Amino acid sequence: MIPFLTALENIMLAQHYHSVVDEAAARKVLEQVGLGHRVTHLPSQLSGGEQQRVCIARALVNEPPVIFADEPTGNLDEENEQRVLDLLTDLHRQGRTIVMVTHNPALGQFADRILRLQHGKYLGEEANQHALA
Repeated sequence: MIPFLTALENIMLAQHYHSVVDEAAARKVLEQVGLGHRVTHLPSQLSGGEQQRVCIARALVNEPPVIFADEPTGNLDEENEQRVLDLLTDLHRQGRTIVMVTHNPALGQFADRILRLQHGKYLGEEANQHALA
């Protein structure tokens, strides 16, 4: 995050690189990650988990077809972890591809397919027939 930009401005920065400025869309993704009340806050005024959710919102604002999520719930409490997982599940149902990296094996229940790596080596993969996604 850019330290001198507000949460809203940090999200809108991602739009700038796509030649789009849509404050309503930026506010919407902030609401989706539970931070609608933090639009004017600087990164230094946000907790680590809130900063992480602003970064997630920034990644989603341009509606990418593929979302790469590296430990998306790593710094979040249970409530906000569930909020982010629900959001990713919803995006997947809308047809977006989610590639998630995690050390938390319990998050595998949200995946259609699980690739297992250990120390950089491929251990195998499995299809998840009962994915919550």
